[in-house]
Amino acid sequence: MVTFFKWSMLKRLSKKDQLRWGCGERMLSCSEWRRNQWPSCRKTEPSAKCLIDDHVVMAFAGLTADARILISRARLECQSHRLTVEDPVTLEYITRHVATLKQQYTQSNGRRPFGISCLIGGFDYDGTPHLYQTDPSGTYHEWKANVVGRSAKSVREYLEKHYSAEAVESEKGAVRLAICALLEVVQSGGKNLEVVLMRRGEPMKIMDVQEIEEYVSAIEKEKEEEAEKKKQPK
Repeated sequence: MVTFFKWSMLKRLSKKDQLRWGCGERMLSCSEWRRNQWPSCRKTEPSAKCLIDDHVVMAFAGLTADARILISRARLECQSHRLTVEDPVTLEYITRHVATLKQQYTQSNGRRPFGISCLIGGFDYDGTPHLYQTDPSGTYHEWKANVVGRSAKSVREYLEKHYSAEAVESEKGAVRLAICALLEVVQSGGKNLEVVLMRRGEPMKIMDVQEIEEYVSAIEKEKEEEAEKKKQPK
């Protein structure tokens, strides 16, 4: 299950909303490792979060074999666009390309639809951050924050309740909120979490387990303190 958002409110965006965005400079992705889904030693096995271009990252939930095809096609399109136009792709362009490819497979004889949902995030060349979700049917929408995968409903409900501009004003606050959301469905702490940060103009960074454990410890301590306060008689 993958959580992915930029520093903004959680909602589907209209065209007018897109024009009123603040230009944040970070994207965040968090995911849960399940015991039977630790990375394979095979070099060809794609991670659930991978770079499509220097400024575009894709996170997916579903069939890994299908994801491998979409990742390869998306990377090829990014390089072809850069060679032809001499500019990197915009987030909407590459999302539309992936969504169109998915939609084509829903109406072709001898083919089945791609069995994955994707979150595509990153920055346009002018620095504007974007986040899109594509469904197996080929539809896509732009979001400020979203979740795909197992137990996505529970995590999405948590984000809808606790997400605010103030809560994710800083990088630390955004990471904390994402980890809090995943801890709603993950019981074994930070060892089963993976947090990825994408900053404008910088390589994608995977946070160390020790850093994640520090966040988890602080969150659990706060929960214990709140529980103690509730138990105290008024």
